[in-house]
Amino acid sequence: MEPQKIKKPSHFQRLQVWVKAHKKWAIVLSILLVLVIAGGVTAALSLILNTEPEAVQQVVVEPEPEPEPPKYYSPLTGELVASEAITKQPVTGVMVENSPNARPQSGIKDAGIVFETVTEGGITRFLLLYQEDKPTLIGPVRSVRMAFVDWVAAFNASVAHVGGSYAALQQLRNGSYRDIDQFFNAGTYWRATDRYAPHNVYTNFERLDALNKAKGYTESTFTAFPRADLEEADELDATRITVTMSGALYDSTYRYNAETGLYARSQGGEAHNDREKGRISPKVVIIMEAPLRPDQITTIGKGNAYIFQNGSVTEGTWQKKSRTAQLTFTDAAGDPIELARGQTWISAVPTSTGGVTWR
Repeated sequence: MEPQKIKKPSHFQRLQVWVKAHKKWAIVLSILLVLVIAGGVTAALSLILNTEPEAVQQVVVEPEPEPEPPKYYSPLTGELVASEAITKQPVTGVMVENSPNARPQSGIKDAGIVFETVTEGGITRFLLLYQEDKPTLIGPVRSVRMAFVDWVAAFNASVAHVGGSYAALQQLRNGSYRDIDQFFNAGTYWRATDRYAPHNVYTNFERLDALNKAKGYTESTFTAFPRADLEEADELDATRITVTMSGALYDSTYRYNAETGLYARSQGGEAHNDREKGRISPKVVIIMEAPLRPDQITTIGKGNAYIFQNGSVTEGTWQKKSRTAQLTFTDAAGDPIELARGQTWISAVPTSTGGVTWR
């Protein structure tokens, strides 16, 4: 019979025997082991936490900029207006007299463009054109002449007046114009009690707008003057302008104000004032020389023009090819002259008796 083999105790069994025999040392060693393990874990965590992360490239997303609100400019004056609807308003012309008994007039300071020329006896008269500004009093309103019909036609504008010359009325009443004559629209006008006839007919835009709307004149389509934001000239060579129209009562002067960029107007040796709003001071003054026939100034054709703005003058040429064509102003090279934004005063002076000087 073979002898029985005795199994050797395993490492674990021997450990168990040793622990039973040495309980105190086992406890001490266990505590040390736990401390060593804990220390290793702590060191590892510390190493991980203190390690600098790799640089991460940050992508900054810029917010989309807010779109700028649209800007709208008056076709008549080039000035900034509040809405597109204003740019589409109809242009309205009003004939205002300039005899001494009519002064001071009302509504001139708010006109976008003023046309001035001589009528019978050398007396000057004004055509006031409005679009965005609508004064509450305009006058004295007087009769129309052919030269003003030529000018107003290019603006597709209605024209307020009290009768007129035979030639002008024949033209205005042919159905091609927006005629709002007082003779046929009396309710749009009234006679003031503080002035004598015929220098006392007035109107306002509450009535004019209502009349235009009733007649379907709700928008004007026309070629606007080229406008721009122009800086003051480096050399102010035209700060005082003297305009000869027909005589001392109707000749005018302009003084340039560098602070406002406007030309303060005088006539007959006195400040020319709007009765309600003070000194008349256009942004642009244009003098155009034209032949004077017995009945009217020539407005269709071409001639010398002098454009005053921002304290300086540009000598050029005016041209109007037909009654409905727009008046143009070009420089010596034949290029269109840009006008500053704001009220523009255009005086047609007779080449035979009128003229302009400046310094």
